[in-house]
Amino acid sequence: MQINNKIKVAIIGTGNIGSDLLLKIQKSNVITCGLFAGRNADSAGIKLAKEIGVPTSFDSIGAIEQDPDCCEIVFDATSAKNHIEHAPILKQLGKFVIDLTPSRIGKMCIPVINAEEALCSQNINLVTCGGQACVPLAKVIMDTHPETTYIEIVGSIASKSAGAGTRANIEEYMQTTKQALEKFSGVPEAKVILVFNPAEPPVLMHNTIYASIANPNIQLLKENIEKMAELIRSYVPGYRITYGPIVDRGRVVITVQVIGSGDFLPFYAGNLDIITCAAVQMAEDFAKKSLKNKLYE
Repeated sequence: MQINNKIKVAIIGTGNIGSDLLLKIQKSNVITCGLFAGRNADSAGIKLAKEIGVPTSFDSIGAIEQDPDCCEIVFDATSAKNHIEHAPILKQLGKFVIDLTPSRIGKMCIPVINAEEALCSQNINLVTCGGQACVPLAKVIMDTHPETTYIEIVGSIASKSAGAGTRANIEEYMQTTKQALEKFSGVPEAKVILVFNPAEPPVLMHNTIYASIANPNIQLLKENIEKMAELIRSYVPGYRITYGPIVDRGRVVITVQVIGSGDFLPFYAGNLDIITCAAVQMAEDFAKKSLKNKLYE
């Protein structure tokens, strides 16, 4: 399952997320796409894959079942409902699975927090775009001020960046992001809100975090937030803190913005970028370990 010292991967799901992922993989030095599979033969993603010479299929996960040697790593960019069906099949096939749906089946993974630990699991779940953007900051808030009682995330993305899969997963998005927020930060109470903004021109992805802290040390919090943001930028270049932390009406407020790379959709689609960048980061880490192990076999 190697091509020119690259580990082969497969992508299930040919929508916005799968297509953006495909183009990012094309730039990788350690992974290569051996299969791009979906259900819609006329999707823009399928046409793109054909244009760049990537094998395609309209049989979704069935194509991997028929040819297990097509890949070592599988990205699932379909929907939470579909991943429930896919997960046991991929486990039986022995694939390392990176789930980009909010299914909550695999081990939750935020690369900047638990990448090494997650690589020991067969199936990892990348939570959501909002989770990737905000959970690390929530962890910083709780690490700096463990007395924090409440954290709320309000996310806004351009309507044009939300494909059918994203829209089908709204409820799962809220639940999974909230669960990750509580799990990784330890905050006693949390809330998550997502807004699809139809504005023209499309708005950039941004998320605002509100935290209830009695006596916050803003300078220390700012220093710790910036350190975390710098770590995230190592694999999500468009990640930036645009506001705060400040105290506003008794709450600490922080706003983070993600500018996309412009791979499949324009730069406003930072919500695609942050989760596909996280996915590629985890796949490359796994591939490097796999290649190293093969070297010593």
